[in-house]
Amino acid sequence: QVQLVESGGGLVQAGDSLRLSCAASGRTIGGVAMGWFRQAPGKEREFVGTIKWSSGFTYYADSVKGRFTISRDTAKNTVYLQMNSLKPEDTAVYYCAFRNSFAVPGYAYTTSRDYDYWGQGTQVTVSS
Repeated sequence: QVQLVESGGGLVQAGDSLRLSCAASGRTIGGVAMGWFRQAPGKEREFVGTIKWSSGFTYYADSVKGRFTISRDTAKNTVYLQMNSLKPEDTAVYYCAFRNSFAVPGYAYTTSRDYDYWGQGTQVTVSS
């Protein structure tokens, strides 16, 4: 089992920045990737970005590319989502997810089904 705990959400104004953290604990050895997703009220959960645990390769949704950055601290088993130039449409509950299933070379793990464990979510609200 792997436990994920997100933190760092809050209420900010448009144009502000926010950094989310996701700390993983438990059986994290062999982790393949960690991803960030978000879900706004009345909408489906959507992919935000992902980072491969060993290489640090990152991949982002078009809607956040250039504004959001994912990084990792392997010593702390923690992944960060730095969000800059926030917009009201970024308002959502943000979830981190962990994959420790087999690695697929060349694949970016962009769907919910790619991940095995999920955090409880943290609310991000961006006011205009």
